[in-house]
Amino acid sequence: MSFNSIYQLINEKSCFVYRLAQQNPITLHANRPTKYIGQKAEEHALLFLLNKGYSLNERNYRHKRSEIDLILTLKNTLVFVEVKYRSSSQFGHPEDFVSTNQKRSIIEGAEHYISQMNWQGHIRFDIIAIDAQFKIEHFEDAFY
Repeated sequence: MSFNSIYQLINEKSCFVYRLAQQNPITLHANRPTKYIGQKAEEHALLFLLNKGYSLNERNYRHKRSEIDLILTLKNTLVFVEVKYRSSSQFGHPEDFVSTNQKRSIIEGAEHYISQMNWQGHIRFDIIAIDAQFKIEHFEDAFY
């Protein structure tokens, strides 16, 4: 099954899958690798956005040194999403951990993607913050 087929299936079933995820949040253990936790957080964010009517364009898009977690469309808006997970708010909230350099890097990658796709519509940069209980906070138009 191709990558696009899988996400088409997720898109079709997102309401059910999202409700299931909300009922049974992923239990994270301290011994899980950071990469694994990050992947699960991105999957959770993706399902959340698909449930809200977004369509997935790209996942983990890379250009030079920049990486964009999720690129989606909603109507005529191209949305670049940075997903941040924090196991504790002891040192701050997840959304506070998107640095100025990281924002610059995301914007650089987005400019390349926009040029490559010849996108003519609106654009937006969002942050999805996920806490240890996998509760989502969505910050639309978070930076630019």
